[in-house]
Amino acid sequence: MKLSIACVATDRSRPISNGDIKSNKYEFEFHFGEPEELFRIALQEARYDITELSMGSHITKTARGDSQYIGIPVFPSRAFRHSSIFVRSDKNIRSLSDLEGLRVGVPEFQQTAGIWLRGLMADEYGVKSDCVSWKVGALNAPGPGERMKLKLPEHMDVHSINESEYLDQLIRQGEIDAIFSPREPNSLFDSDAPVKRLFDDVPGAERAYCNRTGFFPIMHCLAVKKKLLEECPDLPEHLFELFAKAKKFSLDEMLLGNVLRVSLPWLNELHTEFASLMGGNPWPYGLSVNHTEISALIRYAVMDGIAIKEIEPSELFHPNTHDLVDY
Repeated sequence: MKLSIACVATDRSRPISNGDIKSNKYEFEFHFGEPEELFRIALQEARYDITELSMGSHITKTARGDSQYIGIPVFPSRAFRHSSIFVRSDKNIRSLSDLEGLRVGVPEFQQTAGIWLRGLMADEYGVKSDCVSWKVGALNAPGPGERMKLKLPEHMDVHSINESEYLDQLIRQGEIDAIFSPREPNSLFDSDAPVKRLFDDVPGAERAYCNRTGFFPIMHCLAVKKKLLEECPDLPEHLFELFAKAKKFSLDEMLLGNVLRVSLPWLNELHTEFASLMGGNPWPYGLSVNHTEISALIRYAVMDGIAIKEIEPSELFHPNTHDLVDY
């Protein structure tokens, strides 16, 4: 049976697409792309049988009860986001606590990176998301805003910018004070623009965060069309097994020491350090081992008003996958 998969091309997905890891039951047609476009297709068209999906959007849709997809606890994208905070260098913004009452731009309010950063700001700096004025719009050129409609509580100060504007333009002009974005604004690389990253030592801040929380923030999960599961009831477990094998294959290959498989030195040392920080499994799949982290993300989404109610982490994933682990 041939099924379509839409995802980002990474070392977690390529071993399946190129045949290093093979399915004994299904044939997969891969459609590689960038997250922003893939998520719009998933949420607006549900075009693909299997898709990489934003955790922020998945939580939002699951809480509303209108999702066409059910998740698999395979997490193709994880990232620390301390590098994703950009501020005006002339505003005396030295920490996230200084953003209270200021104007912050985000490409999409439901973007998972922003949810994690607003959670960090609330938990560790005492500034909840309703204490900031949020401006939503494209980053470096005019473009679309939210990938799906949100109905936020009235106390949330969240507004779209004009269609002709974009966030990099507004931070240059001083119309906003900061940007939360996984991609850099162009002004960061312009020596004449008063824009900088908030954290001077990003790796140090991210290691400290990992030590404190044990989190390696989950950005995306794998998801399957619900209507497909009547015909393919074993697909959730099958996908979990395939992607767990692909991840192990890639890590094992990367760590081969005779010839560097990746164009960077010291990978073994970095892997050893990070595996130690993450309790031995640096990129864990499965619900149980990620339960605390997913619970935190849901709590942040509720705080933001993106999720209309609290849900259990298990509601995000197919029941047959709840007990699967990839140790």
